[in-house]
Amino acid sequence: MRFIALALALLTATPVAACEISRPIVFAGFDWDSAQFHTAVARKILEAGYGCKTDVVVGTTIPLIQGLAQGDVDVAMEVWKDNVTEVWNRAMTRGQVREVGVNFPDAVQGWYVPRYLVEGANAPAKDLRAVADLPRFKALFKDPEEPKKGRFYNCPSGWNCEIVNTAKLRAYNLEADFTNFRPGTGAALAAAIGGAVLKHEPFVAYYWGPTWVLGKYDLVMLQEPAFNDADWKGLIADPKYPRAVAYPKVAVWIGANAKFAGAAPEAMAFLKGYRTTSAQIGEALAFMQDHSGNADAAAKQFLKDHADIWQAWVTPEIATKVHAAL
Repeated sequence: MRFIALALALLTATPVAACEISRPIVFAGFDWDSAQFHTAVARKILEAGYGCKTDVVVGTTIPLIQGLAQGDVDVAMEVWKDNVTEVWNRAMTRGQVREVGVNFPDAVQGWYVPRYLVEGANAPAKDLRAVADLPRFKALFKDPEEPKKGRFYNCPSGWNCEIVNTAKLRAYNLEADFTNFRPGTGAALAAAIGGAVLKHEPFVAYYWGPTWVLGKYDLVMLQEPAFNDADWKGLIADPKYPRAVAYPKVAVWIGANAKFAGAAPEAMAFLKGYRTTSAQIGEALAFMQDHSGNADAAAKQFLKDHADIWQAWVTPEIATKVHAAL
């Protein structure tokens, strides 16, 4: 009887799909949270839905993009093309890599204040909407070391964004009203924001997304003059350039090795359909932050909570298998 029951169970079990690739599909293991989250999501769908084996090669950006071109890596879930322009364009020209599709179209950077500062019945700065409004409200952001000025939380010294923000402070004529405070590390910048939110205090700070900070805290980006390429390039080239504009929104791509792409049409169809937003990623990264940086746990939670998003990336049959695995 036990044999018959086992046989019936095997006959009625959901068949496991056979992966179109006989070896593990290798992902670029970039060293930042959002890329680790996306890699975990893609691996789970490929393993549960397509019956594939997957692996990760851990490293930094340029070597992993070079590995993608050489075929040591099959898929990179986040290609920030503006940051790897030379190596990426060379690999594209040689036909070694493919731009699979846009993972998310709206990576952002800007100057933020907490929503409780500008919205609500008791908000102390309801008219603060733009960077140009900051001088009128500098007393709210009082720098403890220079009480006659407000404090602007910049990036740590040495980061490219610190250079850009310093040029913006000058171009916006804010140097007389605000100190240019540079925390020692990225973690210190996040801690300053988190501490101020916990105490319900005013602050103005640069930040970027998708990140757990923007996913966890309710912040409002201050308006700046609309981005235009001429003024942006002028500001980047010359820290004393007289005009500043908003940071550009950046589209972040999924990249694949060209030979892998040709050999794996089903996986490529899934990756071409893979699409998220900065806000969705921020939510997942906030979950990661609250769970010891565990990308695997964040991916599982995302797949459980947001079937409406990821089911659009795959066929109904594949979605059924992924749900069963969850």
